[in-house]
Amino acid sequence: MNALVKSADNLTVTSAGQDIQQYLTFMLGGEVFAIGILHIKEIIEYGQLTSVPMMPGFIRGVINLRGAVVPVVDLASRFGGKSSQVTRRSCIVILELSTDADMQVIGVVVDAVNEVLEIAGTDIEPPPTFGTRIRTDFIQGMGKVQERFVIILNVNRVLSVDEMAALGSVADNRAALVESAA
Repeated sequence: MNALVKSADNLTVTSAGQDIQQYLTFMLGGEVFAIGILHIKEIIEYGQLTSVPMMPGFIRGVINLRGAVVPVVDLASRFGGKSSQVTRRSCIVILELSTDADMQVIGVVVDAVNEVLEIAGTDIEPPPTFGTRIRTDFIQGMGKVQERFVIILNVNRVLSVDEMAALGSVADNRAALVESAA
């Protein structure tokens, strides 16, 4: 008999002592990434974004989601690469993250959404210590799925509002230095 247990990170199905977690998988720069489905609020078509001045480069802009202003992060740029090219398969995954005080809704641009996968806890390896194109603290683990790996993201680290705000302040200070030097 299976028991459904909701946790802060993922949906966990306990069956004969094995934890199976569900993840939404998506493509970004030719690689497969995954996010726990409990963070996913919805998936929407890439549409009109409003750019906001003085934001870090990885913030694409904001969207109006049923009257709420939702910031949209370009994950490829957040990982230190160049911005994603928008194609007809590009979409925005709307995530709900819990912060100390409340829930934060953030959108992320992805190249394409794949599927929801169930990955057993025993099939998740710790993140590699080197050799990845993104920061290792952004990786929750490496899920083994049919002879390949899926990079499971730690969305609370990748989309840390405090860290993104600090990066925005650094960019503002750098721009002010460039202007004063000219």
